[in-house]
Amino acid sequence: MQTPIRIRYVAVILSGCALTASACRAVGEFSVLKTGADGTAPGEQFERWLKSESYRLLDWRKEAVERLKSVAQCRTWQGERRAFFLRQIGGLPDRTPLNPQIVGVLQGKGYRVEKILFESRPGFHVTANLYLPDLPPPWPAVIVPVGHSHDGKAWGSYQRTCILLARHGMAAMCYDPVGQGERYQMLDLSHPRTHFVDSAGRTPVPHPNVQYLCTIEHTAIGLGSALLGANVAQYRIWDGMRAIDYLQSRRDIRADKIGCAGQSGGGTLTAYLMALDERIVAAAPVGFLTTLRWVLVSKSGPQDGEQNIFGQIGFGMDEADYVNMRAPRPTLISGGTREVTFDIRGTWELFREAKRFYSRLGHAERVEIHEPDAPHSMSIDHREAIARWMHRWLLGSDKPIREVETRPDPMTDQQDRALSAGDWTREQLQCTPQGQVLLLPGERSTFQINTATAAGLKEKRASEWAKLSLSEKRRLIRETINLSGVETLPAPTVETVGRIERDGFAIHKLVLTAEPGLRLPALAYVPTRATGVATLYLHGTSMLADAAPGGPINALVQQGQIVLVAELRGIGETAPLKERPDWSSGRFGPGQREFFMAYLLGKSVVGMRAADVQLWTQFLRNFQASAPRRSVHLVAQGGAAIPALHGAALASETFDTVTLKNMVRSWEEMVATPEPTRATDVVHGALRNYTLADLVETVGPSKVSFVQPTGVSGSVAAGSGKN
Repeated sequence: MQTPIRIRYVAVILSGCALTASACRAVGEFSVLKTGADGTAPGEQFERWLKSESYRLLDWRKEAVERLKSVAQCRTWQGERRAFFLRQIGGLPDRTPLNPQIVGVLQGKGYRVEKILFESRPGFHVTANLYLPDLPPPWPAVIVPVGHSHDGKAWGSYQRTCILLARHGMAAMCYDPVGQGERYQMLDLSHPRTHFVDSAGRTPVPHPNVQYLCTIEHTAIGLGSALLGANVAQYRIWDGMRAIDYLQSRRDIRADKIGCAGQSGGGTLTAYLMALDERIVAAAPVGFLTTLRWVLVSKSGPQDGEQNIFGQIGFGMDEADYVNMRAPRPTLISGGTREVTFDIRGTWELFREAKRFYSRLGHAERVEIHEPDAPHSMSIDHREAIARWMHRWLLGSDKPIREVETRPDPMTDQQDRALSAGDWTREQLQCTPQGQVLLLPGERSTFQINTATAAGLKEKRASEWAKLSLSEKRRLIRETINLSGVETLPAPTVETVGRIERDGFAIHKLVLTAEPGLRLPALAYVPTRATGVATLYLHGTSMLADAAPGGPINALVQQGQIVLVAELRGIGETAPLKERPDWSSGRFGPGQREFFMAYLLGKSVVGMRAADVQLWTQFLRNFQASAPRRSVHLVAQGGAAIPALHGAALASETFDTVTLKNMVRSWEEMVATPEPTRATDVVHGALRNYTLADLVETVGPSKVSFVQPTGVSGSVAAGSGKN
């Protein structure tokens, strides 16, 4: 083991009042990019470029939908999107025994509740409450996927939805999703807590050992799933399908009369289930369906893991396709006038498209829209509309269902919340002895299931990788990171915009045009007496982070090296001006918003940054050509490290050494560890094709060294040094 190299890092903060006057002057002196003629600030470039790519593809899709005229064309459209959707979530597992148990019964007024446990996969329990009418069976049934409530199925408005359905002759099954209620996947038994602190203040947790908000759990599971070529939505969808299996196994349920209705995250799952499961006769997604254009426009942007399907914009699948895929089965699209995240204007655009699609299939009357004056909630208006819709299509009659005979008019949100209070406490509806499925003997978590999947991929992947030639390996890498077909990138366009003179060296201020409208900065340190050695230096935070006098860059220049200190997109001067302003800010590293925008396009931030690495590498090869090159080295840190490793694997002959600082050593660790992962390190489907170790082998193990490898979240591992 080599002695750990200790390097003093001097971090330069790029903004904020904490800077001294001299530091502020230094930042201004070394800054490269300017606000564009169109008013675009450097930190807005990456997001704007991603949006412009998305809008172009969404416009193409819109034109393609309008060209559909015949029933045959519509059926082809449905089939292509259904196949794509299933492929992108990683397919579906095999059906295994449900092993259902009724663990308790509650008696309500006009209904009763059975507390159910079943296994959607072996050793993977679903906790559910089945609300049954006090009427003779058999009954039609509605599954009710829940939104992002920490209490899951026990949240009052979901109880009220199920009670209303049961009191009008329909069974209703409300179940906990992974990461909510009794199915949290990231427990910490050593550090119990009593509350979360979120934007709304203190929120009681459903279990003292729960670590994170449910939305954080979903994205954490989703990023690990993405490395396997899957999506956390697969877990959610399969749980819903198995819930239908359970209902159809009961003699008191009408197997041919199944509905599905949920709000917010439950609206997401309703949309997914109704698109993929033909057993769902009637559906009513609430507070989710809008257009992806409006999602991108909103302040919060793309939501948590399961609400982003890899490549759907690139393929030509918008949210309207969840409705179109099931046409002409009955669908009620619901959203409140005061929806913010899922803009109601987009909901109306989606409805108009769906109405035309249903019309082409001869059943325009089977898709409708419901828009109460309500915020983002499962309001009483939504609950009543769901019950009426289900009564029409599952029981065959229209009925003016009201939850209460009289209510305030106009009703305030506070009064609506009062009407949404549940009949039962969380503890009364609890299905497990200790309140969490992970505390059951032999229970598996999503992380353990994903780890087993990763292990199952290992042998085949290793065998296939070993058979490939170097050029074939590089082709597979490019395909995986969406640089397919790009054997050689075009010659980079680099402009010199300034020069700073120092004692013994000069600093050239450079701008690279990486994409139309996306410019990246660099500082090229050129010593007066160059030795012919050059280093491409890529920092994961800022090109100024290691640039202080006496720091590592200065040390290389003092040795006579030309040092190109370059930035990759979304880092440093092009880093987002403001991170996502809600529950997830900072949990998945900087650039999470851009990661999911790229994800919807079918791109990875790793792949796009690897292209930037290649462009800067090409430039460095020819920079200061009068000084003969003896060797070229690559140094990358943090968020730049995995892209740099990809860039080096695609051009290993260029670099004599590759030094990677603060990099996660294993994607498999990211899959297995129940902790938030830095999103920008993730490549969808990578572990189906190669590992980070395979990239090191492609570069040449003797060339690569690691300094202070990190945990999955990017924090430096304790006691780590250089390997």
